[in-house]
Amino acid sequence: MQPLANVTPLKPAARAGSIAVRNVGQIFRTSTQDVEALSDVSLEVKPGRFVVLVGPSGCGKSTLLMMMAGLRQQTSGTILINDAPIPQPDPDRVGVVFQEPSLFPWLTAEENVEFPLALRGVAKSERRTKAEDALKLVGLEGFGKRHPHELSGGMKQRVSIARGMVQDPPVLLMDEPFAALDEQTRMTMGDELLRIWAATAKTVVFVTHSLTEAVYLADEVVVMSARPGAVGDAAARRVDSRVVSPLAVLDDYRGLERRRRVWPRTGRDPL
Repeated sequence: MQPLANVTPLKPAARAGSIAVRNVGQIFRTSTQDVEALSDVSLEVKPGRFVVLVGPSGCGKSTLLMMMAGLRQQTSGTILINDAPIPQPDPDRVGVVFQEPSLFPWLTAEENVEFPLALRGVAKSERRTKAEDALKLVGLEGFGKRHPHELSGGMKQRVSIARGMVQDPPVLLMDEPFAALDEQTRMTMGDELLRIWAATAKTVVFVTHSLTEAVYLADEVVVMSARPGAVGDAAARRVDSRVVSPLAVLDDYRGLERRRRVWPRTGRDPL
């Protein structure tokens, strides 16, 4: 893969990416019962921030993320991206990276990255240039002609991130994108993601179950309670006080304290 020092970043997004979630609720209705997934969730994400959502399984983290992406509509409340509602997916405002890379196996890496542009009728020469720039940004310069079966798990996820960013949206939503990777690759991808975030100034909302990952990556960790999901606490911290590595979160006193701040009601680290 391309050495990090030799990667040429894309130009920073020209538009700010703000997110406002106001009194959002979600009820899933079935033939036998109604299930309240989210209850009165309010959250403000300022432009250029890196916010991580954590919480127990089933608390609605991914549901909330999909609402921010316009892929699901809330039962009540409002969600604004750049001060406007998002009733349907809008790649000019929001890019999404899912837990699985979901690459088309018959397409090359650069063709997978180009795919959203092709759907919008972008000229082949322009979309190839954009795809090459996006792959360079994620450290995959020279791998554009490879098919998914020729790439490692981490490389496939890099392609997925490049695809989510190829239209240069100001907001990037990431739903447990590193969950299926081994621990070493996961740490490397965390470093890569922070580098990309610094190079592009995008607003990132990232869902994870890992407290170590949350504390290492985030400007602000938002804790959601068990179902019905609600925002229980926000543990904000400055970028310049970020711990130097995921291992430091486990070994460094400040890192351990930040993990405990994510779970203020218990006063202990559940992991």
